[in-house]
Amino acid sequence: MRTTVSQIAREAGVSPATVDRVLNDRDGVRGRTRDIVLQVATRLGYFGPVSEVAQQRVRMDFVLPAGTNSFLAALKRYLLEEAHGRGDVTANVHQIEGFDPDRLSARLRDLRGRTDAVGVVALDHPQVREEINALAQSGVRIATLVSDIPTVEKVGYVGVDNRAAGRLAGLLLGRFLKGQGTQHIAVFMGSLAYRGHEEREMGFRSILSEEFPEIRIAGLAEVSDDRDRAYLETLKFLDTGGIDGIYNIGSGNQGIARALRDRKAERRVVFIGHDLTDATRLMLLDRTMDAVIDQNPRVEAREIVRLLASAVKGSMEPEYLPRLQVVFKENIPAN
Repeated sequence: MRTTVSQIAREAGVSPATVDRVLNDRDGVRGRTRDIVLQVATRLGYFGPVSEVAQQRVRMDFVLPAGTNSFLAALKRYLLEEAHGRGDVTANVHQIEGFDPDRLSARLRDLRGRTDAVGVVALDHPQVREEINALAQSGVRIATLVSDIPTVEKVGYVGVDNRAAGRLAGLLLGRFLKGQGTQHIAVFMGSLAYRGHEEREMGFRSILSEEFPEIRIAGLAEVSDDRDRAYLETLKFLDTGGIDGIYNIGSGNQGIARALRDRKAERRVVFIGHDLTDATRLMLLDRTMDAVIDQNPRVEAREIVRLLASAVKGSMEPEYLPRLQVVFKENIPAN
C-alpha cells in the first residue's frame, strides 16, 4: 500500500499542506522542516522500497535524572512517544535517583552490549565521562541531551545554548529591576555538576556584571532540583534581610512560588525561571512568576531520536540547538 501524505505528516509532526509543499518542491517551508519531511517520506517508502539499512531496528536507551522535575517528566513522555511513532526504534528510559555519579556510571556500564544508542542527561564528572567514552568505544552511539559534556566521545548534543539562556535571564531580571537603585537577588540551581546549570550561572553573572552592576547576588542555593529544599531556601532569603529578585536555573519552581505566596511577596519579588510546564503556566497566570525561558521538550525528543537513529545506520545529522523562547503571562501558548 502506498504511503500517504497524511501518514508522512503525522510522523513528521507537520500539516499535510506542508508535506504537499515539500513533496512538490514548492517554497514556503523552512530548510530543516523540509529535511525532516523528506527523511520521513523516505523511511516510510514514499519514494520506493526501503533499503535494509533503513529498515534496521535500533535499540535506544535514555538515561535521565529521577525526581519531581516537570520538564524532565515531559521529556521522558515525548522520548517514548517519538520512538513509538517510528517503525525502526525501540526505546527504554532509565531514571537515576539523585545527583549521583556512581549510580549514573553504573547504569551506563550496564548498557554495554544491550543497546545500539544512548541519549543521556549527564553530570559532568570524571567517572561519568570515563563511562560514556567506554560505552562509545564499545560501539554504542552516544548523544548528550539538555546539558552537554563537550569532551566525551559522542555523535552530538541536543539542547539549548545554556550560556545564552543564562544571559537572557540576566537581561530580563536586570530590565525588570532597572532604575530602582541597588537591588539584591537570589540564584537557585540544581547542581553545578550539570554543565548546563553551570553555564547558565556563568551567562547570568556575566551580563549582570556588564550591564547591571547595581544588582547584587545575595546568595546562591544549590537545591538538587528539589521543590521542598527550594521552599526552605526561599524562606531563608525572604526572612533574613529580604530580596528583590530570584533567578531559578533549574527545577524547584513550585517550592519557590509556595514560599513567595506564604510571605505574600509574589508581587514584590521578580521571579524568573526555566521551562513552561503546567505548574509554571499557572504561576505566570497569577503573576507569581514574571517570565519563563522555555525550551521545547517535544522538539528535543524528536531531534535526539533522529540523531541517534541516523548515527546507528551510518549517516550523520547536524547537531540541533532548539531556539530559546521567553514566555510571559501575555503570550502563553495554547496547550
